[in-house]
Amino acid sequence: MPRRTHALARPLRPARVTTWFHRLAPVLLLALLAPAACGRLAGPLSADPGDAADRPAPVASQPDGSADPAAPEPGDPTDPTDGQSPEPGDEAVALPDPCALVRKAEAEKLAGLGLGDGKSVGDTCTYTAPADGPTAQVEVFVGDGAKNYLDVERALGHETRALPGVGDEAYATADSFFVNASGRWVAVRLVRLNDPEENRGPLESLARTVAARL
Repeated sequence: MPRRTHALARPLRPARVTTWFHRLAPVLLLALLAPAACGRLAGPLSADPGDAADRPAPVASQPDGSADPAAPEPGDPTDPTDGQSPEPGDEAVALPDPCALVRKAEAEKLAGLGLGDGKSVGDTCTYTAPADGPTAQVEVFVGDGAKNYLDVERALGHETRALPGVGDEAYATADSFFVNASGRWVAVRLVRLNDPEENRGPLESLARTVAARL
């Protein structure tokens, strides 16, 4: 019986090996690059949103790329935008001593009686007649208290008349006067058991004296 012989496999020719490698090379290259590409794509998507808050704020730079030395840092007390800037007119107006605006002799002339020394409490000064004599009192108010006193008089419907040429503006009632000069208000009230018409002239005279002192 004849013996079968197996033909030996032909060795691959160099040309075929080269062709096979050229066809397979793109597949191998994609397999190697795919993990790296996936990692780059996943990086920004998986970033912690809170990371942005931890990053330092951008620093103002000059055209040459260096940091601007004049740019204030956050919270810098020299930064004019840190906090509110003072507005014109916010400065407190210095108030005069009420007992110096109306002196004891002037208060006695207004009341027509002897009075005790002035009692200064806050922005007020009060001259009071002795308790064993006729009732009389002179009260001096400066600042907001004086303006509020005028507002109350008007709200109650009490007659107020203007005093032309006294301070920036001035008004009088039957027992008081109000003067505004240089942004400072002063009010003087007379307590006396007499005809209010008798007090009209003395009140207006003292109003002029006080306005000249403001």
